[in-house]
Amino acid sequence: MTERLFRFEKTLAGLERKGRRRALLPHDAIDFTSNDYLGLANSPRIKSAIAEALERGVAVGSGGSRLLRGNHPEHQALESDAAAFFGTERALHFSSGYSANTALFSTLPQRGDLIVHDALIHASAREGIAASRAQAVLARHNDVASFDEAIRTWRQDGGMGHPWIAVESLYSMDGDRAPLAELLALAERYDGFLVVDEAHATGVFGPNGRGLAAAMEGRDNVIQLHTCGKAIGVSGALVAAKAVICDYLVNRARAFIYSTAPSPLMAACVREALKILVDEPQRRSEFEQLWRFANGQMLAQLGAPASGSQIMPVMIGDNCRALGIAARMRAEGFDIRAIRPPTVPEGTARLRIAITLNVDRPAIVRMFERLSAISIEEGV
Repeated sequence: MTERLFRFEKTLAGLERKGRRRALLPHDAIDFTSNDYLGLANSPRIKSAIAEALERGVAVGSGGSRLLRGNHPEHQALESDAAAFFGTERALHFSSGYSANTALFSTLPQRGDLIVHDALIHASAREGIAASRAQAVLARHNDVASFDEAIRTWRQDGGMGHPWIAVESLYSMDGDRAPLAELLALAERYDGFLVVDEAHATGVFGPNGRGLAAAMEGRDNVIQLHTCGKAIGVSGALVAAKAVICDYLVNRARAFIYSTAPSPLMAACVREALKILVDEPQRRSEFEQLWRFANGQMLAQLGAPASGSQIMPVMIGDNCRALGIAARMRAEGFDIRAIRPPTVPEGTARLRIAITLNVDRPAIVRMFERLSAISIEEGV
């Protein structure tokens, strides 16, 4: 290996020693790891929506950024439908949740403002925060007093701008919920904004799957991010907010301005998925029964407390041990992945079990039975 490449191999070898090297794995076992919560990724209705869109001449590619030739009527139709669905003045379509979070936090908070973000917020939000001109501080996970203290201290030190409170409504690695009502009250008290990443709640919780912050829709100080690649089953993301906020992003968010627009076909698919959420409420009710059943099995088989959602972490601690157990579960036909630092804090490597409508109760029972047996054998 040449010296030019050796530095990369050396880094990879170090990750291997720490049990932190990543690899791409096939999905050839029963799905206990995806975010396709409502089973829409393979929905016949969405497939039909693609076929129908192609038949009426919708292009596969957008051909450019939204500000150039890439602003397709399908994008505009989706944004209109999404604004009505999520009860906001406007919605803005991004190619991914990552780019949307990057755009939000690098653009909206201004110099002199303060961003207070939960310790476990998505990496994409952290990227945007790092690029922001505003001061940023971390708050303890789901600790309203910690958010309050950070803002109060900033004000006492002369902070004169607006605070921005940044959270996920349902946390992606722990499956617990943010205290949204208390955080909104905090934002109101300090004349601030609340940014809610609904990635793992959209489609699953709230009226018609509008998320855990549905009761806050339309407020001028609440911005919601709804990803389209999880329960909605397609790809991309929607920022739901006041019209002036979305227009500001169109004019100032580099992640929006300089990105090729999402495929118009994907916009058509998301439109159909939003209709499915309204037309097929039984998906959500069936799904809730399923993840509640899985929570019960986790308590019964592993003695682990229920998360109260479809995301159930099994804490292992050691990186290599988590990898080993996940590999054994995949070998027995259950696709479960190990989550390690830096995605989660040091010493909290875990198995992330995600329940979707792609599994049934017998599969859940078998999975937990095997996981319990393997955990005992591994000394967990």
